[in-house]
Amino acid sequence: MLRGLTTVTLWADDVAEAARWYTGVLGAEPYFERPGHGLPPGYVEFRTGDHQHELGIAGRGYAPPAARPGPGGAVVYWHVDDVEAALARLLELGAKEYEPLTVRGEGFVTASVVDPFGNVLGVMYNAHYLEMLRPRP
Repeated sequence: MLRGLTTVTLWADDVAEAARWYTGVLGAEPYFERPGHGLPPGYVEFRTGDHQHELGIAGRGYAPPAARPGPGGAVVYWHVDDVEAALARLLELGAKEYEPLTVRGEGFVTASVVDPFGNVLGVMYNAHYLEMLRPRP
């Protein structure tokens, strides 16, 4: 039923500022922007990672009515090769620790932060992710 991650959407009061911050985190600018053409963006989208998953940032006014500001009940983890280095970089860029570096078992390490816009961003070293990337016979 669930075939793969398509888009993770984060919320921000200032989409342009969030786009600048995530450009610094990802090392790439958004490939898509609405409305654009000289107007402040209401939505921007990045492609990131081995499968070019989409990370979208939408104006908080577009959030579902029941969405609450601040950290929510779910954490999406993005694979990184070095959780400690990724966590340090995110904190250096102004994120606040949400969950410290935690060893979950052999081959699994996680941490998460709250970005400057109130969203939880998880980073994880996941041995299964790396296995999935290996060519199959």
